[in-house]
Amino acid sequence: MMKSELLINILNTLYPDARCELLYNTDYELLIATVLSAQCTDKRVNEVTKILFSKYNLKGLANANFKEIENIIRPCGSYTKKSYYIKTIAERLLQDYDGVVPNNREYLESLPGVGRKTCNVVLSNIYNVPAIAVDTHVARVSVRLGLAKKSDDVYKIEKKLMRKIPKTNWSRIHHQLVLFGRYNCKALKPECSSCLFKDYCKEYNKKK
Repeated sequence: MMKSELLINILNTLYPDARCELLYNTDYELLIATVLSAQCTDKRVNEVTKILFSKYNLKGLANANFKEIENIIRPCGSYTKKSYYIKTIAERLLQDYDGVVPNNREYLESLPGVGRKTCNVVLSNIYNVPAIAVDTHVARVSVRLGLAKKSDDVYKIEKKLMRKIPKTNWSRIHHQLVLFGRYNCKALKPECSSCLFKDYCKEYNKKK
């Protein structure tokens, strides 16, 4: 099994400046962008939020018509549901916290469209809360490197990574694993031959 020190060292070499690729200027913009990123690429979300956030602030989103929001976020997919999520999140934040995204996991996870992964992304980036958000990239890489099993759900993968990786590295390694999965260890045609993890990768050794 790969040691956490080796994992950290290689990822630090590959992505020394890893950070969230979603573009945002305020706490609520990150929250909404992360909600939009479900089953959608960060690149497309950034294209959509550039328009959305230039047209509406939080109060504007709360007061907007569902169809108006839908028309902008349509490229992100599931636009009917996501339109409801965005408008409701805006209303709730204004009503409950004067428009501020709170450092409160229980509250955030009570918002529509906000699960554990989204909550981890927001708390980690806004409040520096140590967290590992497991998306499809993190899950895929974790399984291929033998850090988790294929049958594990995202919560189980998160718990396994938290046990194996020092807490001080959680937030940083989340971004690094996302980028590694997005650009190197891709779902289709992963770049195995040049990969620094190939000697430890179950997928690569299976192919061999």
